[in-house]
Amino acid sequence: MKQKGNALLQETLGKCKKIFIVIALFGLCINLLLLTAPLYMMQVFDRVITSRNTDTLIMLMIIASIALLTMAVLEAVRTYVLVRLSSWLDKRLGGSALTASIFATLKRGEDPNVQGLRDLATFRSFLTGPGVFPILDAPFAPIFLGLMFLLHPLLGGMALAGAGILFSLALLNEMVTRKSLGLASQHSIAAMSHAEAAARNADVIEAMGMMPNLIAKWNKENEGALALQARASDLGGMVSSLSKFFRMSLQIGVSSAGAWLVINGDMSAGSMIAGSMIMGRALAPVEQAIGTWRGFIGARAAYGRLKAKIGSAEFDGQSMPLPRPKGTIEVENISYVHPGQSEPVLRNVSFKLNAGEIVGLIGPTAAGKSTLARILVGNINPRSGHARLDNMDVSEWPATDRGQYIGYLPQDIELFSGTVRENISRMGEGDPDKVIEAAQKAGVHEMILRMEKGYETQIGDGGAALSGGQRQRIALARAIYGNPCLLVLDEPNANLDSDGEAALMQAMDLLSDQGMTIVVVAHRPNILRYADKIVVLRNGMVDDFGYRDDILAKLQGSQKAAITGPNDLKTDPAPNPATKSPAVTIPLKDETLKSGEAARRSAKSTDAAKAARLARLQSLKSRSTDREKAKNVRSANGVGRAGRSDKHIKTVAPLTDQVKAEILSLAGRDLDEKEVAEIYQLYEAGDKENMLRKLKGTG
Repeated sequence: MKQKGNALLQETLGKCKKIFIVIALFGLCINLLLLTAPLYMMQVFDRVITSRNTDTLIMLMIIASIALLTMAVLEAVRTYVLVRLSSWLDKRLGGSALTASIFATLKRGEDPNVQGLRDLATFRSFLTGPGVFPILDAPFAPIFLGLMFLLHPLLGGMALAGAGILFSLALLNEMVTRKSLGLASQHSIAAMSHAEAAARNADVIEAMGMMPNLIAKWNKENEGALALQARASDLGGMVSSLSKFFRMSLQIGVSSAGAWLVINGDMSAGSMIAGSMIMGRALAPVEQAIGTWRGFIGARAAYGRLKAKIGSAEFDGQSMPLPRPKGTIEVENISYVHPGQSEPVLRNVSFKLNAGEIVGLIGPTAAGKSTLARILVGNINPRSGHARLDNMDVSEWPATDRGQYIGYLPQDIELFSGTVRENISRMGEGDPDKVIEAAQKAGVHEMILRMEKGYETQIGDGGAALSGGQRQRIALARAIYGNPCLLVLDEPNANLDSDGEAALMQAMDLLSDQGMTIVVVAHRPNILRYADKIVVLRNGMVDDFGYRDDILAKLQGSQKAAITGPNDLKTDPAPNPATKSPAVTIPLKDETLKSGEAARRSAKSTDAAKAARLARLQSLKSRSTDREKAKNVRSANGVGRAGRSDKHIKTVAPLTDQVKAEILSLAGRDLDEKEVAEIYQLYEAGDKENMLRKLKGTG
């Protein structure tokens, strides 16, 4: 289902080879037509001047003009083909280069950059620039050297020796500049990366006066690049000047030798002039290649980096689309190590979530929560183990197909330049009805309507025109767009006020009722009000996993277990989802987790266990009441009616099997159905004293 970028490069280069065969044929014809001028001069001096025949001169002029016009047309066609080849390469590899750059940041932890696109642009510019033509013409130099030998062996030998000297100078230029130019390129890339990072963090830099320090750091990298480039340019300039001296000296030497041969009667004057011109043409590509060698080395290095980046990336290949999953999550022995690190972030993490459950992911800082969230959505691949969505490994499921079933809200919200509608529809055209539905579920529809142009409001680069809370809420709507079956929220209430948080919790409850599985990474406890289960991570391992109230009871102790639900049955009214819920502290620090372990040890006693089960029974009733009232509020406000079928609405029975099991465990003896019902009625009425007597069999 995945294919390596090497396959794409090989296919692209295979097609390029066919085009370069055509270009080589054009180059052969062009170089043959370059003989027009020396041959014309030879005929004029040897035939026209001696015979004084103007008709011959006119015919030679016509033939030469046609040949030169043909050469110009062929050169124009060759340039046209190279330009089109460059554009084709950009279309063929541009998207892959950008994808590879994104994957390098995502999978290998590299600094965010688009160096792949810069390398592609460098290679393209050289391919269609003047520097490539000497390299394309250099292979045809032997043709001109062969003609020099036909004119006279002495001239041919001199031209061959001169070509050898110039070729040696070209190799010397490569040897003395390769290392400096390579290092200069690395320093230049590093300096550009620092500059991009500074531009992305302009607010922090200006607010805390960091500009001088960052400029100094950038100057250090940039000065290193400039020094290396200057060194390479100095050495290259010396070699280029030396090659020019040898070529001109050689041309004078060939002309002198030709004149000596003419004086001795071994060569005609026309042949002497033609030999001088042919020799210059034979050596010109070599000399020009030395002058453009820096550009050639830069293009070659850029192509090498581009090949390595694309070749190491994996792209989604053609695969059969899979049916919509239900939302069951299975995490099997996942371990993960950040690139370049040796200490694992996650160690043998395993748990299973049923479709439609709301699961809280909690733990101290650096416990691996965000990393686990990224694995669940398929952004990074675990070193070992599997994260499965309905039995399919998300790392092997192509994102183009998998992405429509997953919603993701990361810690760092990144919106894109465009309209609100485009951002919610995941930068596609988007169905207006689905965009509005997602905004309504996220509780941002009214907020968007109050904007200047509603859903067509331009939000600026990265959402610069919006506040942090607005960006987070619009990003939530983007995650919900398309009604995915899995929603992963990484600290979704970090930038929200009380209204935004209430809308978020209401959206979570609504989406869970519709069968969506929701994973919430949380530090603030209010967001866990409607959680069904909690996963506690500590040091990259699952420290605990189970029903929410059980986990919170273990973390906070049995005395606090009774208030971990949304409200207390007798003393606290059921909260309205539109209002801010009372603060409940969830201890996530290491010390608190240790105290939770002590609480678990003390809970082994019979009395503590019964107290915990009683708290569980009370919180079940409280949570059911809270959900029913929240749904009544939504129904009264007309929220969430569209698209909801009766089968998606959860109905809480007066006496569930789970509650019966809790009552039987509290009693510690056999009870018939009538006794269970009576105990539950006493509990609902708030008569705990008589309920406890009934449990003991004394009432």
